[in-house]
Amino acid sequence: MAVGVPVAQGQLFPSVGIVINGTLSCSANLTGNGPPLAIIFNEIRGGVAGGSILKGVLKVNQYIEVRPGIVVKDESGNIKCTPIYSRIVSLYAEQNDLQFAVPGGLIGVGTTMDPNLTRADRLVGQVLGEVGSLPEVFVELEVNFFLLRRLLGVRTKGSEKQGKGECVIAVRNDLAKLQLTSPVCTSKGEKIARSRRVEKHWRLIGWGQIQAGTTLEVPPCPI
Repeated sequence: MAVGVPVAQGQLFPSVGIVINGTLSCSANLTGNGPPLAIIFNEIRGGVAGGSILKGVLKVNQYIEVRPGIVVKDESGNIKCTPIYSRIVSLYAEQNDLQFAVPGGLIGVGTTMDPNLTRADRLVGQVLGEVGSLPEVFVELEVNFFLLRRLLGVRTKGSEKQGKGECVIAVRNDLAKLQLTSPVCTSKGEKIARSRRVEKHWRLIGWGQIQAGTTLEVPPCPI
């Protein structure tokens, strides 16, 4: 399910985590800080993901996967992703050590992952959940959208145009086809927020719902 953190030498970064079955949306990473003078193998700790559980339950010793995981481009420029598989070793909420976690609040999930995979916000936008429970990975989305008539909190002239914040492939009536800069793990019917960069700040411009999309082939679980 989702999230645990070995606390002693933790450092908090905004990142990602969500749990399905439990699914955890990752929004923070915790890693050890300070150069170690010696390595004691029985005290080595794995990477920590932080975020909010969307649904389900996460339990200690549960096997999990993180999608999209490691994303690369092949020689032809095609995007490929490889999920990360791990096991939950601890769950924390604030200063409380948990054996299981349910939706509500932020959760720290300690795993057996290489800490390099969770440091510096590298898990932001990833989804964590029980092996085999996560939805597909999309590189393009078709969404029906609803736009706000004006940007909230921004003074602009009615005819003034703002810079676009995403790659829109096609638009038809209230349906748009979007090409994503990074693949996402989601499902049809999910709601999304649309933002635009205005004066060096991201502003909400509307919302939408996923209708269809182009998915990536995900390698099967090796365990």
